[in-house]
Amino acid sequence: MTDDLDSVRLDLWLWAARFFKTRALAKVAIETRKVEVGGQRAKSSRSVRVGDALVVQRGEERFHVEVAGLSDVRGPATIAQRLYAESDASRMVREAARATRAAERAGYRAPKTKPDKRARRLIRAVGDIDAL
Repeated sequence: MTDDLDSVRLDLWLWAARFFKTRALAKVAIETRKVEVGGQRAKSSRSVRVGDALVVQRGEERFHVEVAGLSDVRGPATIAQRLYAESDASRMVREAARATRAAERAGYRAPKTKPDKRARRLIRAVGDIDAL
């Protein structure tokens, strides 16, 4: 964490805070409107200051964070986690969504045997393997 900075580029901060592996990925996320600053669309070159509210969508996860520190270098994960403070509501929503996705994956069971001739015809006709 660097204390002498009063602002940092958004794409650089997202990379330093370890939301994205590279600055290029951070820039693409910003350009595709997956990052908002203060509820508004942002550009990669936008300056981020301590206290700014960010919404970062990474895959299926959505983070609501407040900037707690500034850094223009990527460091260890323990230091990167000090750069932001995630709200408790955001954390609970992400954990609930993760649990839901895990339960959906656990509910699927592959068939024990290959479909017979009649079942294959049904599958082709309907276009869905769960039609049996």
